[in-house]
Amino acid sequence: MSVFTVLGIESSCDETAAAIVRLTGEWCTVLSDVVAGQVDDHARFGGVVPEVAARAHAEKADAVVAATMKAANLEFNDLDGVAATAGPGLIGGVMVGLVTAKAIALAKGLPLIGVNHLEGHALSPRLSEHCPFPYLLLLVSGGHCQFLHVKGLGNYERLGTTIDDAAGEAFDKTAKLLSLGFPGGPAVEAMAKSGDPGAVRLPRPLLDRPGLDMSFAGLKTAVRQAAAAEPLTDARVADLCASFQRAVTDVLTTRARAAMAKLFHTFPVGGHRFVVAGGVAANATIRAELEAACEAEGYAFLAPPLKWCTDNGAMIALAGAERLRDGFTSPLDLAARPRWPLDEAAAASNPAYGGGKKGAKV
Repeated sequence: MSVFTVLGIESSCDETAAAIVRLTGEWCTVLSDVVAGQVDDHARFGGVVPEVAARAHAEKADAVVAATMKAANLEFNDLDGVAATAGPGLIGGVMVGLVTAKAIALAKGLPLIGVNHLEGHALSPRLSEHCPFPYLLLLVSGGHCQFLHVKGLGNYERLGTTIDDAAGEAFDKTAKLLSLGFPGGPAVEAMAKSGDPGAVRLPRPLLDRPGLDMSFAGLKTAVRQAAAAEPLTDARVADLCASFQRAVTDVLTTRARAAMAKLFHTFPVGGHRFVVAGGVAANATIRAELEAACEAEGYAFLAPPLKWCTDNGAMIALAGAERLRDGFTSPLDLAARPRWPLDEAAAASNPAYGGGKKGAKV
């Protein structure tokens, strides 16, 4: 049975992370997992500042890798390869992690595997449980929100996507609007626990239209208008958070059920799997409603443990190990990419969001 031990480095946003996984056949073991966050660096700005993030990555990357190697009790010659996020993400941070991996690969004679950050999320449930291909994926994070048919490693079909803001971005901007601090998603979720989700009427954008695309920019604007309409007491803020969270949950679960129905007959009997991954997958309300939708539609619900929903090195190491196992490696002149759609064919022929010199986001 083939065994691959891979170091993975993640630096696409505001976590400098590294991990080592051992892939034995189809089974993964996480040998070490280190994350150095940057909450204190960005808190006073109310969001991630790319230049600040890149500087923090440069300061922390070597120490994080060293701590990861020590925690696994391994030397570099025990590794079969080194993987790093090569995009998409904040380009300064991506470059730091990728250059760090290149240096290790060159110095130690190891294969380099450039990993799509989104593929890391897509494969993240496989870190902890059996999750064979194919499956339906909801990738929901600060930068992306899309439904994908995951047919195999590197084989992804975009079914629907946000046409503007991602759900996680809407959470963060709502938190900033309501002065809840950073990171915004957990702050909104915490405040929503004491609020009434039916207190504020908010839209469910695009649900009156067919298809699986989503929109969250108008919802974010509606929250701003509601916040300006009345004094922001603690009770009012809690109601706004609960109502906003309910609206996002309704959009995601309604579209998820439609995606499940669309793909139901493409999966083998007993092989209906719905995976949710990305930082927003850590939201307990959204997670519970998606799980209930799966039960109603005849799908098994899978999600990574909460620590692997947000950005982490383990998912990058796993994606790197799976690619190495299948014979894929990257050249040392591999370029970092600010945008890198999982379904590149769909992004090229029918871009749903983004364009210009950076290319389509999805």
